[in-house]
Amino acid sequence: MRAVIADDERLARQELKSMLATYPGIEIVGECADAKSAIETINSVRPDVVFLDIQMPGKNGFEVLEEVTFVPEVIFVTAHDEFALKAFEVNALDYLLKPVQGARLSDAIKKVGDRLRDRETAPEKTNVLGENDQVFVKDGEKCWFVKLGDVRLFESEGNYVRLFFGTSRPLILRSLNYLDERLNHKTFFRASRKHIINLQWVDNIESWFNGGLLVKLKGGETVEISRRQAVKLKEMMSL
Repeated sequence: MRAVIADDERLARQELKSMLATYPGIEIVGECADAKSAIETINSVRPDVVFLDIQMPGKNGFEVLEEVTFVPEVIFVTAHDEFALKAFEVNALDYLLKPVQGARLSDAIKKVGDRLRDRETAPEKTNVLGENDQVFVKDGEKCWFVKLGDVRLFESEGNYVRLFFGTSRPLILRSLNYLDERLNHKTFFRASRKHIINLQWVDNIESWFNGGLLVKLKGGETVEISRRQAVKLKEMMSL
């Protein structure tokens, strides 16, 4: 696994290099202290993954990704968490807060390996978010890093979408149509104009009015499915 580290703080780069040195499968092929060199290095060496600081001289990490001609897997490394939703928007693979914790780094590296293997078997699906992908969610002062497989329901509320996972119900500034385009339809089903459900969280399905269905999720929520979408669901679940 070939990696580039881009961070304007020398000590931060050194610390991350030391931590990565304990992983024999990782080769550091580039080290950058500013956005300009990060863009040039990523384009020239074409790494598997870049550990990218967000706040750097010249351009921030998001602007770096807008200018590179080759986009590797991205793991943001930063002291700030207010960029969480933006990281989700650019589909960063992970988001590590400084000081980087060993366990979180290990998780991130595992995800890179999993993603690279997925690319080899299904390169056309790399832009689709599946149950094993994780995203940052920020609602007010609260922030979560959640595995999409743990999200059982997405519910539209105007220009926002409410996520249901565990006992949390955060809102994100996204449309349900946007999420429907990004999520893997084998796992996440568009039940209605207002809902997307995680099929792995379906607990019970009952017949409903006018040929529709009433789905009960393991979290206790119930979602009505129209007759039109019920036909699609029956085909997918072989009811």
